[in-house]
Amino acid sequence: MSNVRTEDDRRTAITDRLGRPLRDLRVSLTDECNFRCTYCMPEELYGEGYPFLNPASLLTFEEIGNVVRQLATLGVEKVKITGGEPLLRPGVHNLVSDLLSIPGIRDVGLITNGFHLAGVAERLRDAGLSRVTVSLDSIVPETFDRIVGRGGGLERVVSGLRRARQVGFDPVKVNMVVQRGVNDGEILEMAQFARDEGLELRFIEYMDVGRRNEYHDSLLVPSAEIRDAIDARDPIRAVDPQYYGEVADTYEYLDGAGRIGFISSMTQPFCGTCTRLRLSADGKLYRCLFSGIGLDVRNILRDDVAERDDRLNAAVRRFWGIREDRYSELRGSDRDAAAGSRRHERVEMYRMGG
Repeated sequence: MSNVRTEDDRRTAITDRLGRPLRDLRVSLTDECNFRCTYCMPEELYGEGYPFLNPASLLTFEEIGNVVRQLATLGVEKVKITGGEPLLRPGVHNLVSDLLSIPGIRDVGLITNGFHLAGVAERLRDAGLSRVTVSLDSIVPETFDRIVGRGGGLERVVSGLRRARQVGFDPVKVNMVVQRGVNDGEILEMAQFARDEGLELRFIEYMDVGRRNEYHDSLLVPSAEIRDAIDARDPIRAVDPQYYGEVADTYEYLDGAGRIGFISSMTQPFCGTCTRLRLSADGKLYRCLFSGIGLDVRNILRDDVAERDDRLNAAVRRFWGIREDRYSELRGSDRDAAAGSRRHERVEMYRMGG
């Protein structure tokens, strides 16, 4: 069956109250992770015995497919699989191929910490996975270990990156969250590493996500500062956006040796073109990374009634239709209550697929 939308399909696409269409979905497969990154799941809070979701609470791959099938009729075209750490869940390649069989879904990507990537990269590629993004905040072993909270994983992550390149993913993207006084001293080193390895590096401004990352303004390194440092050594120029709603500002090196990107949600918010929904591992939809309240679709999925799909479709249509979220644009005027997302009400990033 073709994945190209018909004209009739396009007429069902929905927009929110600010005119933003629904086009992208992030799907979290699990809330668990084998790392304990200090800004996401610090070891002191998520140590041994922490009560993660029980398996019965997780959406099955079939249920995820049902959600994506309905969202595709409402405008979703791209899906990114995330976590927690999604590769902790077996059979991700099967989910990829299932999602790509849904009419309208033209792109399925994956974001991972890369620890388990080398062993599954070829299967994911064969299943049709379009894109791989690896979160990697340092290539200095001591700094890497300090950030991820558990030692000894850097070599495996780098091996995963190289294997992804070997099996044909191009580009393989790397996300680096920059914190002043933590890893900002290796910005140029990371940029050179990415150039040498044929990777597309994206610098992400440190954000005030969740409730437990101990965000402070002093930790923020603005993208402009990073960009200027790189340009001074290896000149770069801006590249036009490839599509509406692209979150990264992309640049290319003048010498032709690759691209680099900047995600600047703190200093240059992009709420006005946000087209993204997030589906948590336990079946809640969130309209914003800074959301506190989600739409529970698991109950609808597990309600054995003939009109289940219609109920799900109608619920999502209403949920997106009343959307006004734009936290990052409003945080400067009222950091604690912007867009109705008080910090103590926010869902942690690892639960909704950051």
